[in-house]
Amino acid sequence: MVPFDPHKRPTTTALTAAVMVSLLLGVPGSAHAQDAYPTRPITFVVAFAAGGVADATARILGQSLGQQFGQTVVIENRGGAGGNLAARMVSRSPADGYTVLITTTSIAINETLYKNKGYETETLTPVAIVASTPDVLAVHASNPAKSLPDFIKTAKDKPITFGSAGVGSPSFVAATYFFKVLAKVDATHVPFQGGAPAVNAAVGNNLDMIAISLPSVAPQITQGALKGLGIAAPKRSATLPDVPTYTEVGFPNFYSDSWMSVFVPANTDPAIVTKLNAAIQTALREPAVADRLSKLGFNVILNSSAEAAAMFKSEVKKWGDMVKAVDLKIQ
Repeated sequence: MVPFDPHKRPTTTALTAAVMVSLLLGVPGSAHAQDAYPTRPITFVVAFAAGGVADATARILGQSLGQQFGQTVVIENRGGAGGNLAARMVSRSPADGYTVLITTTSIAINETLYKNKGYETETLTPVAIVASTPDVLAVHASNPAKSLPDFIKTAKDKPITFGSAGVGSPSFVAATYFFKVLAKVDATHVPFQGGAPAVNAAVGNNLDMIAISLPSVAPQITQGALKGLGIAAPKRSATLPDVPTYTEVGFPNFYSDSWMSVFVPANTDPAIVTKLNAAIQTALREPAVADRLSKLGFNVILNSSAEAAAMFKSEVKKWGDMVKAVDLKIQ
């Protein structure tokens, strides 16, 4: 047997053999993971119930990614605790890119709102923030208020009720901040398990006002069942062109929107995160996908995973400031 000499350089033949063995054995690495992924179905865990905007977004993206990857994308709705149940589930899943969280702005809000979310935010990695839509304040069509200032003037004399998709939803936090800090009126929140039941209560004239994301309420406003009084966006929406912005009615620079986002467990191979993000960007550039999201009332957002992480960090602070300002807290 020839003794091993640590100072002797391996021959070209030896190096070639070593490389061939490595390839045959399938040595793991980022490039290998990126090329191979995905080799089986991917599960989209949606943080809210079927039928909502998060669910609709997941299905639109899932269809495109399934076609791009040649793999089935399974939609699993895991609603509860303002999106925390789904986030916790995904955070504890294998970091292999096959379990993906589809959630909303609530994940940024919950960082401050909940004392115990059931998981640490650092256990999830942002892949992309894909689309956003503004919040809307609306009343029953029979309400005599012709504008948001009119409504607030009436609310100065008596307490009002407003409904939302639930405690912790962006609309709930933004509306609570609006009434308490900006409008300075006494408003009692009536939570619902999702946007649909909240809208139904408003259409039934069982609430003084509803605070909800645009896609949830646009059809009822367009059809005349509800009357839009304000939209929390820098400019009017093409979907609801007759609804003025908050700035137009005397509350400048107050914006509130719900965005859809994609996360995977922390420590997922960066190459897989990059591949997922690239597939999502490809999907969002498809005219059919962009059109479907636009019809829901969403504005497409194109960003890298790094840009998504930066936006998420900024949103955590923005919503955290609002939560603290109105002293909201959930155990």
